[in-house]
Amino acid sequence: MKTCHRFARIKAEFERDVNFLRGHAERHQGSAPAKTSAKNALSVRRNMARALNTHLDRCPECG
Repeated sequence: MKTCHRFARIKAEFERDVNFLRGHAERHQGSAPAKTSAKNALSVRRNMARALNTHLDRCPECG
């Protein structure tokens, strides 16, 4: 599937946030902030899927 540059930018920004949160959770395993970061990473992944699907629905280049 061919996607536009905006799709790639949106995905890259979300993936950067997810990687940051996962990295924090791995570095501080067992602590309360690490557990929160792991939960937030899942939430960000869900938001990324929602944002990318919305983009695909609305973008004339991707659709």
